[in-house]
Amino acid sequence: MVRFKEKYRSEVIPALMKRFGYANTMMVPKLSKIVINMGLSEAKDDIKILENAMKELSAITGQKPRMARSKKAIANFKLRAGQPIGCKVTLRGDRMYEFYDRLVTIAAPRIRDFRGLPTNSFDGRGNYTFGLTEQVVFPEIDYDDVDSIKGMDITLVTTAPTDEEAMELLKLMAMPFRR
Repeated sequence: MVRFKEKYRSEVIPALMKRFGYANTMMVPKLSKIVINMGLSEAKDDIKILENAMKELSAITGQKPRMARSKKAIANFKLRAGQPIGCKVTLRGDRMYEFYDRLVTIAAPRIRDFRGLPTNSFDGRGNYTFGLTEQVVFPEIDYDDVDSIKGMDITLVTTAPTDEEAMELLKLMAMPFRR
């Protein structure tokens, strides 16, 4: 069984039930999915950048990313409708917990000048989004094979109805927030 999934069942559920007074375990918020998104504005000129990003994202997540295309044309950005501009992956189940484990224990401490993740990035409905400026913090990426540094947005979607409950859930699951 995945380490953080076991931690959620054995430690987080009882702690949240005690803290918020839930009647049963089904009311306890949980992590439902993780969405990783890479927006690549340079991909409209060179499709090879997008292919490399998709290869790196699949190495990081263990799942094939989906190509994101522009929905409408924007003349100021020289963008046409349907043009590929990024890629994204949605992780659920055991892959989600494995990625979360690598993110919290390996990748986050490798971020340069890391002092913790901001606590004000909740959306009001219990979801947490933050950005990474470089993909090389993940150990799956070989630094010599990287052609350019690309950032990514990571969204942790929870079933928590409020930001307070979601923050407590993520704190109990060892998310490194700022003090």
